[in-house]
Amino acid sequence: MKKIVLQCIIAMPMAAAISNMPAGANQDFQQWMQQQAQGVQQQKKEFREYRDKRDREFTAFLKMHWKAIEIVKGEKLDEAPKPDVMPVAPPLSGHQPEKKPAETKPVAIKPPPVVVNIPEPALVPAKPQGQPVDINFFGRQLRFYVDRQMQRRLSGGINKDAVADYWSVLSRTDYEDLLDQLKAQNESLQLTDWAYAAMVHELAMAVNHNRRNESALLSWFLLAKTGYRARVAYDSQRIYLLVPSRQELFEVPYFTFGGKRFYAVAFDGNHQQPGQVFTYDGEYPGTPESLDMKVTPLVAASNREERRHLSFRFEGRQYNIDASYDRGRIRFFETYPQLSLDMYFSAGVNPETAAPLLKQLGGYIAGMDEQQAVNFLLRFVQTAFKYETDEKQFGRENYLFPEETLYYPYSDCEDRAVLFAWLVRQLLGLDVVGVDYPGHVATAINFHQPVQGDSLNYQGKRYIIADPTYINARVGMSMPQVKQYKPGVISY
Repeated sequence: MKKIVLQCIIAMPMAAAISNMPAGANQDFQQWMQQQAQGVQQQKKEFREYRDKRDREFTAFLKMHWKAIEIVKGEKLDEAPKPDVMPVAPPLSGHQPEKKPAETKPVAIKPPPVVVNIPEPALVPAKPQGQPVDINFFGRQLRFYVDRQMQRRLSGGINKDAVADYWSVLSRTDYEDLLDQLKAQNESLQLTDWAYAAMVHELAMAVNHNRRNESALLSWFLLAKTGYRARVAYDSQRIYLLVPSRQELFEVPYFTFGGKRFYAVAFDGNHQQPGQVFTYDGEYPGTPESLDMKVTPLVAASNREERRHLSFRFEGRQYNIDASYDRGRIRFFETYPQLSLDMYFSAGVNPETAAPLLKQLGGYIAGMDEQQAVNFLLRFVQTAFKYETDEKQFGRENYLFPEETLYYPYSDCEDRAVLFAWLVRQLLGLDVVGVDYPGHVATAINFHQPVQGDSLNYQGKRYIIADPTYINARVGMSMPQVKQYKPGVISY
């Protein structure tokens, strides 16, 4: 409304100025305005011609340049077996608190993050020529207006001609308006690359009434038109969406072109296992982007808070914690392919989840020194959560983001290491790295004060082992089963 008023205010003196112009000057001005409008229309026409020519050439390319390839099975995560039951460290004699060195001082607790407003969807105006299509985007209702010509069935069998014809038809629809709507939601909801691709997928499924092959083709088209290096491949039954990633994806089939892996992704958390497929050797012009799989604190937040009560004992006292998590983000994480562990250690946590949890824990450790505070956080993660291997809980290896560990009934070693490292960084500001053993993950901390115990050196600093899975273990205690190994370091 303010914009309209401002335009009126500007237009009124302009109209008055034009009416007061001499006749010749007014005529020249009108002629100049007409030339400007014609110039804009000419630019639009030239762009459409360029766009149409590019799509015609790509359609012709798709009818020719295909070849059979064997898709490689995705790389496996750590396959070393994990223990079914975690060992328990011997308790301190008489359950007495550890003696503090005389030179220690109370730890400085970092303030919790500021809770910010969850991004709201963009208000997309109704399009008389478009069909309204609603999707549930991780708990948020989004509406798009889509050219009805985009709702198209594949005719006949799956082959290169069918794929090329499908692209040709889509390229002649009013897709640019839909791209504008997708861009508006992308900016308004502050989406990451994976979240944007998931939104495109949900929209494609809704447009095509959950028909997977047509949805893969529409997703491919919209992602390519957005600038992503998306491709498709097919076999006799199925069309697969293929995208490159800046980070390695695990347990996701892929093939390699030009030194770049293209992953056959799914957005339902299931693992596809295609064998021999046909795909084209080339790219749609102007598609340089690969997906960045980073996780930000606000992406996919739905404002649907759920809670979980946690309790544990430390130095003879019972502590109670009420943790919360955003259900929309949990659903979002379920779509994620498995990543390398550094991506989980570095993931952003929703402030709505982080702030109350850190405030409660921070209140308890106020007045403790660094070592005692870390031991408190260790005991929280060690004993407030039930242990179970991923194989038993999920049927496969499944690394969890910190918010997922708060949600799922069970967690294993890497999940606890990720959550614990985040707590130490956020509350105490200490430098934490992951420690990677065969079949086990722990952490190590660079303290400000002298601390005794098992340690490792990394980049000229001494890091003390802190194992959030070794029950009742204190800082400096390594799990006996892994002490024989020299661990790898997970930095982030």
